Amino acid sequence: MLKGNIALLAIGLFGISVQSQTNPAITQWMQNTTQIGTYYVSGNSTPISNNLLVNCQQVEYSATSVYVTATGIPSYPTGPFLDGNPSNAQDQSAIFKIPLNPIQNNGTLTEGGMGNIGVFINGTALFNYADGVSWNPSTAALCGGPGNPPCPGAPGSANWNRDAIPAEMEGFDCSKGHPAMGNYHHHQNPSAFKLDLNVISTICNLYDADGLYAMDSTQHSPLIGFAYDGFPIYGAYAYSDVNGTGGIVRMKSSYELSSSTTRANGPNVDATYFNGYFKEDYTFVSHAGNDYLDQHNGRFCITPEYPAGIYCYFATVDENWNSAYPYAVGPTFYGVYSNASVNNISESTTAYTGTTGISDADFESMKINIFPNPATDLIAIQIGGLVQDNLQVNLFDLSGKLIQKATINAGSTMTYFDVQSVYEGTYIIQIMNGSNITAKKVVVVRPE
Repeated sequence: MLKGNIALLAIGLFGISVQSQTNPAITQWMQNTTQIGTYYVSGNSTPISNNLLVNCQQVEYSATSVYVTATGIPSYPTGPFLDGNPSNAQDQSAIFKIPLNPIQNNGTLTEGGMGNIGVFINGTALFNYADGVSWNPSTAALCGGPGNPPCPGAPGSANWNRDAIPAEMEGFDCSKGHPAMGNYHHHQNPSAFKLDLNVISTICNLYDADGLYAMDSTQHSPLIGFAYDGFPIYGAYAYSDVNGTGGIVRMKSSYELSSSTTRANGPNVDATYFNGYFKEDYTFVSHAGNDYLDQHNGRFCITPEYPAGIYCYFATVDENWNSAYPYAVGPTFYGVYSNASVNNISESTTAYTGTTGISDADFESMKINIFPNPATDLIAIQIGGLVQDNLQVNLFDLSGKLIQKATINAGSTMTYFDVQSVYEGTYIIQIMNGSNITAKKVVVVRPE
């Protein structure tokens, strides 16, 4: 009997071990125990160290759950926040518990409330559309949030609830994030404003055009996070067919703006309270195409990480890559929701120390953007897609002499070389990740 129990235990542990090698909810997190984050202050384009570890510090798993310990600090610089937000990104010392086998909710659907509704693979928080500000018809004014009187009733119970993405545009940094009492988060696709096809914010003019990843319309978007119901969140592009075939297409939100100029018990549509200022300005309209998403902003499909298929949310954007409501998850969860933020781990777990890394094929297809070229004082190197491990970047002259070196860290997309003090001429930028190397030419010229 004892031998049988030992055998069953061994099989169980083997099953968990195999699962750890294949379940993206375990393997896709960006782990880091050495790299420190940075932030900007208004008017200064040189990032300042915050002495806080970035990305995720530990990943553990049991038979049913994965536990991710993270500071909530991204590897890309945060700030500045130009709407008067007094907070900076602060260490959250968070533990997230994500189910390994999420299931569909066949009962009463759960709405995403205020605060965290998901977590990105770098450990930073995902919020829904809301910023806690609503319309109070009894006072004919906004309520809730900084500078407004409290709203009557529970948060989100008003007829008209403000959409944070257009309303708080001034307060987002270049990576489309901002902190709430130190909890740095994204309400939307975490790619830099300056990389959008139509740039609607000038914040990147002085500060790095960096973010979790850079969108690429020619490849399936990376897995960028998990919702609190356990289902994965992808960027905006996927296979056109749910069976993993067809070309790469943009996943489209099925929510459309109302054409009405009046709002019952709310303000009329005008320049201040424009159409799209409130969540309730949107209506779900079912579409036949596979590239249109359901009411939760997702669909069941096959992805590179889930060859057997799974329900997926998508960080939706419009044709100009500007964020499109409901942005990632929502307004309700597809799966069974559980608050993933926990205080401790109360079951036996196994630490996962593997890294996702960049495969040889991914490295070969990696899109490298070097600009400006020719350059006079500063060269920017930006990687398309998601950088899954640290990249060493070297600047050589044509004789092979190393001039400068830098790093593009996992979970960010870019780095710089200051070439004000180098001679005119042609140089080589070498990018490597340990097992793979690629090189690009760049020309340095001196202004006349």
